[in-house]
Amino acid sequence: MIQIFPRIAARTARQAISASNPHIPIPHLSEFSCWNQAYQGIHTTTINPMTPSDANSEATPTPLAEGNSRSCPPSVEATPDIEKKYVHRVYDAIAPHFSATRFAKWPKVAGFLDSLRPGSIVLDAGCGNGKYLGFNPRCFYLGCDISPPLIEICAGRGHEVFVADAVNMPYRENVGDAAISIAVLHHLSTEERRRKAIEELVRVVKRGGLVLITVWAVEQEDKSLLNKWTPLCDKYNEEWVDPSSPPVRSKSSSVLDSIGETDEDTSAVKQTDDQLKNSYDGSEDKTTAACSDDSLIMDEHDKTQQEYFVPWHLPFHRAEIGGASAAALQNGLAKKDDKKGTVVYNRYYHIFVEGELQRLVAGMKNASIVDQFYDKSNWCIVLEKL
Repeated sequence: MIQIFPRIAARTARQAISASNPHIPIPHLSEFSCWNQAYQGIHTTTINPMTPSDANSEATPTPLAEGNSRSCPPSVEATPDIEKKYVHRVYDAIAPHFSATRFAKWPKVAGFLDSLRPGSIVLDAGCGNGKYLGFNPRCFYLGCDISPPLIEICAGRGHEVFVADAVNMPYRENVGDAAISIAVLHHLSTEERRRKAIEELVRVVKRGGLVLITVWAVEQEDKSLLNKWTPLCDKYNEEWVDPSSPPVRSKSSSVLDSIGETDEDTSAVKQTDDQLKNSYDGSEDKTTAACSDDSLIMDEHDKTQQEYFVPWHLPFHRAEIGGASAAALQNGLAKKDDKKGTVVYNRYYHIFVEGELQRLVAGMKNASIVDQFYDKSNWCIVLEKL
């Protein structure tokens, strides 16, 4: 077999990262990010699912070459609270419904993957439900995402995936032939974290390797969308972007579970609807109240507003029955829309202006832009590692 990709050896070395077998535990690899600055902890293994004996074997960390150890500046790798609450927890809650809507492949991304040489190793950072994993069957794929429920969906489809943070990926340097980051960077709340995510993508590909990045654009083809999103004011950003947060994605006190896509009988629909109605007291949504003043609402042509909450409407019959959506309503993470019959979760977005991606790359000595374009309301660049 071709020896291509990795196993993590760290404090919990008994847990294999291979997710092709859903019965093998999927570790959360953000805990491995800085476990010892002298080690990266990546070991080569086959792309096949690991055997039980492999999963239970101890592994010894491999030292990095001198000068390659990475520090962990907390102001960059620490996850701000706004991302924990309005990205991580939301996608964990909506994962099955989100996945059911994510199946169409963007032609530009498909073309990029099809252009790769046979046998290429492709790293998908922020792979979501894995819709691009395996797209070009002549290549090998490894995906990671911060959301365990989305990774479980990928694993159920037979993909090689694990949970990891895009700003601190646990790969060795120079391992991939290509990397993609599709609609991920706009969920990072500081310029430093967005730049760090790009640096990580470049770090993990080989010299001559290509990196495709796409992000949502302020310049939306459908201008009316901006009026459906909630702009965030500076005061609210200052309150939530907290660099003092620990660099590990901590579990929330109220776990937002979500039901599987097959659990949709009519009695469950009625029960969930009743629970949600009883739990909502009609109070104003605390999530958006801080920026509801008319003076803060931007005109649709004002291109300076870039921080938004973008709603995700989770139908009542797709909301979980165990009470997590009720808790989300009470703590301000979600609100109820009776007219549409949905629980509305807000997702944090920093939407990009023209030229912003290019400015983030400016000054990087080990990468150059080989293509840049606007596609389907997204700004996109292709980098080559020098």
